[in-house]
Amino acid sequence: MRRAGRVVAEMHDEIRRAIRPGVTTGELDRIGREVLARRGATSNFLGYGAAWGGTPYPGVICASVNDVIVHGIPGSRVLEEGDIVGIDCGAIVEGWHGDAAFTAGVGTIAPAAKRLIEATEQGLAAAIEAMRSGNTLGDVGWAVQQVAEQAGYGIVDGYSGHGIGRAMHEEPDVPNVGRAGRGPTLEPGVVLAIEPMFTHGLPDTAVLADGWTVVTEDGSLAAHSEHTVAVTDHGPEVLTRP
Repeated sequence: MRRAGRVVAEMHDEIRRAIRPGVTTGELDRIGREVLARRGATSNFLGYGAAWGGTPYPGVICASVNDVIVHGIPGSRVLEEGDIVGIDCGAIVEGWHGDAAFTAGVGTIAPAAKRLIEATEQGLAAAIEAMRSGNTLGDVGWAVQQVAEQAGYGIVDGYSGHGIGRAMHEEPDVPNVGRAGRGPTLEPGVVLAIEPMFTHGLPDTAVLADGWTVVTEDGSLAAHSEHTVAVTDHGPEVLTRP
């Protein structure tokens, strides 16, 4: 999983450097494909959904712009000055999965958008700190919730983090809300994909006609941040950093 995580980190690094006005989300997807090919990894996003008869996901990344929370399909959309874009991607190496996301500004963005991105990253950092042996799953969700509520942001309803290992999505669900001290106890060897999703407005969502793209129902901006994190005897280890 460390190897898969390093591939995801490389995808993030190269895509982040390519984000600028005039670039299409499809071009960012192409960069992700090039990294996967170069590292001998495969995508856990491409074709996702086909196993249960859904519409197969067509990209190796999700590119979610402005009011799109998650699962934005990459294609011809051109990024414009002032947009924000969430990039979510994963990799499989020898059957083991990595998954992570970040949100970045395109050119110069509004201070309010910058604060939203920073708060989502702070929520992720707080959750990672809670990923310690002896803590509970409720402690992780509580950590995210506290950051969002103190900053005055909505916590996206109906979407959460997840266990990860031999499959991209495993038990348990990892909500971005919780009660401290409640839920299953975290033990060394547990690996979770933690992914706060905050909005400027209400937490309600809608899915577009493509069956994938999730947007804020009120049209407000959304930001998404994610890492794959292992509980170890020495504290949390983020597997999707370089």
